Amino acid sequence: MTDDDGLAEAFERQQPRLRAIAQRMLGPSGEADDVVQEAWLRLHRTDGIDDLGRWLTTVVSRLCLDVLRRRATRREDPIEDIFTDAAPASPASADPAIQAEMADAVGGALLVVLDSLQPAERLAFVLHDLFGVPFDQVASLVDRSPDAARQLASRARRRVRGGSPTRPVDPARHAQIVAAFLAASRNGDLEGLITMLDPQAVLRSDESAVRMGAPDSVLGADAVAQMFSGSARSARPALLDGVPGVVWAQGGVPRMAFHFTFVDDRVALVEMEAAPDPSRVEMLTMSGAPLPVRPVRPDPSADA
Repeated sequence: MTDDDGLAEAFERQQPRLRAIAQRMLGPSGEADDVVQEAWLRLHRTDGIDDLGRWLTTVVSRLCLDVLRRRATRREDPIEDIFTDAAPASPASADPAIQAEMADAVGGALLVVLDSLQPAERLAFVLHDLFGVPFDQVASLVDRSPDAARQLASRARRRVRGGSPTRPVDPARHAQIVAAFLAASRNGDLEGLITMLDPQAVLRSDESAVRMGAPDSVLGADAVAQMFSGSARSARPALLDGVPGVVWAQGGVPRMAFHFTFVDDRVALVEMEAAPDPSRVEMLTMSGAPLPVRPVRPDPSADA
């Protein structure tokens, strides 16, 4: 085995944890994978590393911090209209795989709140609270004292806890909001859309939706509203796993699902899912009545 082989194996053992850190810092986007890849390239060019795990965590964290700071000035481009008729507590184990699995349990609601934090707050919270990185290491990344890093994490923790919905979920109310959102989208009512969105609203897309032309993410109420304004001409309200949402279908077959997450009766997160399982979708008419979903017919050429 060559030295390069040994280095690659050591990096691969760290990779699940590094990817989990990057995804919690940046969201489930291509940028997270790019950061991990850049860390590998830098490792390949560096000699004399005593603590590989700490070194890689430092590199990935600094790269993520740079991305978060750039996002503040980066404009998100709206996707092409696809609706037209034409178209935790600190981990107890240091095992990277276990830590990554625990981090994967953090859902979209937390990501919405994390996107409202300042970059240094987000880094302090993610590294310490989700991955157990000590405050002296966090402090070196944000150029502050350990006590100041502890305060950053504490402030972020309070905002994360305060960002979860505190009132009981009202499906009927949420269905009304989704219907109003869909109507405003069709009518090009930009101001109306903005009022229904949380100021820190986020739109995220799965990998299949990205391949169809959607962005990995769109951040902020204005940007999300711009993306939806004037579209949705072929979209319909639907129940997605029993929760109010929106579906774009062709020939009665769901092609794109839009899952809504609410915070205080405002849309905080919209998740785009391409080719949703029809069994999880109950399409509705604009009046709210059920509309049967046609089963997906197999492609006769698939077995050819």
